[in-house]
Amino acid sequence: MKVFILGGDGFCGWPTSLHLSNLGHDITILDNLSRRNIDNELEAGSLTPITPMGTRLKAWHEQSGRTINFVNINVAEEYDRLLQLIKDEQPDSIVHFAEQRAAPYSMKSSAHKRYTVDNNLNATHNTLAAIVESGLDIHLTHLGTMGVYGYGTAGMKIPEGYLPIEVTTDDGDKVQQEILYPANPGSIYHMTKTQDQLFFAYYAKNDHLRITDLHQGIVWGTNTQETNSDERLINRFDYDGDYGTVLNRFLMQAAVDYPLTVHGTGGQTRAFIHIQDTVRCIQLAIENPPTRGERVKILNQMTETHRIRDLAQIVARIANAEVANVPNPRNEDAENDLHVKNDLFLDLGLNPTTLEEGLLEEVTQIARKYKDRADKNKIPATSTWTQKQKPGIPDA
Repeated sequence: MKVFILGGDGFCGWPTSLHLSNLGHDITILDNLSRRNIDNELEAGSLTPITPMGTRLKAWHEQSGRTINFVNINVAEEYDRLLQLIKDEQPDSIVHFAEQRAAPYSMKSSAHKRYTVDNNLNATHNTLAAIVESGLDIHLTHLGTMGVYGYGTAGMKIPEGYLPIEVTTDDGDKVQQEILYPANPGSIYHMTKTQDQLFFAYYAKNDHLRITDLHQGIVWGTNTQETNSDERLINRFDYDGDYGTVLNRFLMQAAVDYPLTVHGTGGQTRAFIHIQDTVRCIQLAIENPPTRGERVKILNQMTETHRIRDLAQIVARIANAEVANVPNPRNEDAENDLHVKNDLFLDLGLNPTTLEEGLLEEVTQIARKYKDRADKNKIPATSTWTQKQKPGIPDA
């Protein structure tokens, strides 16, 4: 299969590109290297050393004998180039990672909010419009987020995308149908992913595009089988307050003897998935596309849920670390439950990597190995969700 990977230089995009290439697919990465530029902006690089794209691609060819093509393009801004690439190469499948992925980064300032909206929505809509204009029957797989459901307690297992409802008409008749599960975004980043859902629903209905939307939990871990094969292929490990996902932050903090920073009570429940399972889920998604004319296929891409304070205690026990509660910079419930259905991926054959099994390896082989690269000043979360949370601004 010929596959375009939009955002293939990122934390999820890079290992996915290697995984699909290793399976024999013809891979082209489309990326403007924006994540590397954000590292420069924040002055907070990956804990693991990330080599230039040219070095990565050369190393992969040496290791596998396979070639991954690379095009430096801004999908959100260069529509005509994107359309021409699609027409020229005629990919069978497009995997869309080309969005700014961090909730804290999206909340740093009005400029960061506007950038996140401009980049994410235009990247998604340009891709959809280009597929339609090309006239090709291309399956689009998009990496969404569990955050579209919100982080309140639903009182039930959250379904995979669609909620069955029953409406009573004025005549007393009962009408049953399924609707998109009501969106409840918790940040500007999450808001863009809820808008993505509406784009997808419209283009599937109006233009019969084949679309799969993966609502993914928090990704933890660093390497996959392919990125482990050569130091030059190593994946990102973000630990800073803006881009470091909670579990990877805990792992790095434990490695450098920094107390594990639990926001608020730590009673927030989140869904998690290992990076190796992420690439496997992408594979399963592109191998099992919806048919033309079918509604968007939505799958919950997660394997387990944990409260943040419980997660901190697991890491503290494994790594002999301390836990510290700090003020929560987010505007969210202090406590919530989260129960999620993920039957579709399990039915397709996903065999999940459990958190308890993989944590020790991450602490010893990654976090401690590269701990000298860590800048402790970048650990605290400085992005806040509301004006009154900003330092020096009193509560109303």
